[in-house]
Amino acid sequence: MKYKCSVCGYEYDEAKEGTLFKDLPDTWTCPVCDAPKGDFERIDSSGGGPGLPR
Repeated sequence: MKYKCSVCGYEYDEAKEGTLFKDLPDTWTCPVCDAPKGDFERIDSSGGGPGLPR
């Protein structure tokens, strides 16, 4: 699963990082812009495109 910073666009990739996003501490911030964890949104990696369920 991937998560994207809504401020700068940085993508956190759980597979690459080896840690689930939900397991990161609440104090974790974006390594690029220091946005809080709450400013990240899950990216749909299914490739379904617009209009298809996630």
